[in-house]
Amino acid sequence: VQLQASGGGLVQPGGYLRLSCAASGSAFNTLSMGWFRQAPGKERAFVAAIRHSDRNTFYSNSVKGRFSLSRDNTKNTMFLQMNSLKPEDTAVYYCAAVRRSYNSGSYFDPKNYDYWGQGTLVTVSS
Repeated sequence: VQLQASGGGLVQPGGYLRLSCAASGSAFNTLSMGWFRQAPGKERAFVAAIRHSDRNTFYSNSVKGRFSLSRDNTKNTMFLQMNSLKPEDTAVYYCAAVRRSYNSGSYFDPKNYDYWGQGTLVTVSS
């Protein structure tokens, strides 16, 4: 599985962006997928995930209510709609995938993912 993240850019505080993660390879609908982000000097942190078996979504507390995760299995693509962006959302965003269904907490750990995209930079600044 190869993942290609896109959609990053520069946006003002309060603005929005939509990130995409396109997957190549077979059986996209059997992949649980997630987004992580890494700000300069910080560790990679969980943002959101979607479980393939029931499409349940999980969010970090810092983005809950502002970000929304979805997937289109016909296009082999996952989307992260990011609204009400804040300067602290500035980071490189990585998409990840694993061919398993976990309990919710397991999606928070980057070690539980097998496939990673290259990252897309999101900068929130006036």
